[in-house]
Amino acid sequence: MAGKAKNEVVAMSCTACKSQNYITTRNKNNLEGKLILKKFCSVCKKITEHKEREKLK
Repeated sequence: MAGKAKNEVVAMSCTACKSQNYITTRNKNNLEGKLILKKFCSVCKKITEHKEREKLK
């Protein structure tokens, strides 16, 4: 029997302009620290680093 899912929903915000652009999931057992991805920011109009901001409920 399968256990409870260990993924949590997090918001990604741009490090340059601090705007929230993406919502994604992460596995809290596999990743330590904050999730950092390079994504396109529609406010800055360029590819910037996006950091995990907070958990969404």
